Amino acid sequence: MMPEDDTIVRRAPAREAHDDVVLDVRGLRKRYGEQEVVRGLSFAIRRGECFGLLGPNGAGKTTTLRCVLGLVDPDGGDIALCGLPVPAQARAARRRVGVVPQMDNLDPDFTVAENLRVYGRYFGLPRAMIDERIPRLLDFAGLSAKQSAALRTLSGGMKRRLTLARALVNDPELLILDEPTTGLDPQARHLIWDGLRQLLAQGKTILLTTHFMDEAERLATRLAVIDRGVLIAADTPRQLIAQHVEPEVVEVYGDEAKTWAQMHGRRIARRLEIAGETAFCYANDAKPLLNDLASRAGVRYLHRPANLEDLFIKLTGRDLRE
Repeated sequence: MMPEDDTIVRRAPAREAHDDVVLDVRGLRKRYGEQEVVRGLSFAIRRGECFGLLGPNGAGKTTTLRCVLGLVDPDGGDIALCGLPVPAQARAARRRVGVVPQMDNLDPDFTVAENLRVYGRYFGLPRAMIDERIPRLLDFAGLSAKQSAALRTLSGGMKRRLTLARALVNDPELLILDEPTTGLDPQARHLIWDGLRQLLAQGKTILLTTHFMDEAERLATRLAVIDRGVLIAADTPRQLIAQHVEPEVVEVYGDEAKTWAQMHGRRIARRLEIAGETAFCYANDAKPLLNDLASRAGVRYLHRPANLEDLFIKLTGRDLRE
């Protein structure tokens, strides 16, 4: 990855306060047939922040992104993307945005560098400008040695990093990342995270959707949790956890975990949930739980602070969404 003191893009000059909103969504609605999948959704993303949009499958995240980019017309509400109204000026707005889709859509007939060069031409960038940016983008993606390589020779992680580099070729004001690390091993995920931190340090603005709660907790400045097309919570990760979840969690598992939970856990824990073979005990003070568990045979337990996954489960439930 590129050293942190080398920038891919120039830091944006200081702007007036009213110009700090890169994406403004107000009262967004979208219906497919009888089903309204986005129902009055409102949020705004400020320049220089990473904004996480979280929700279970079917929550309306993908539809929201498609409306934001002008790929589908909303049924109601207002969208301003990089200061331009969408869908009225969607094409002009998209020229100022970089997108990393869920699935890589790189061109297998082109080399690594050619994928960047051809994509840059889609934005009407001069050939000389593209060629000047390519070395820095490849350095950022850790792919400098793969400049002339065919796509079939790249690993999944390399392709994902190339897709991220490609999304930066037009020097976008907003980078939209739709599940950017799905399917990657831990090493590749950390490389992507390091790159995104560099972009944020350079003043880039990011809209992130992810199912990895640790990813959102590490990267997002602010979060919005949506479910069934409605925004149900929005704030910083730390504030959301503090507002909605008890501070301490004890996960109890083992042959006797369910029995212990029914006979003792419900009495001691402030809140208790059973999922599979694990009892999740939530408490403001976990000492009574830990003291009780220390004397029990047939159970094991893990004591930890509450995290973003606990928040997500509390707000959206543990039921599997298809």
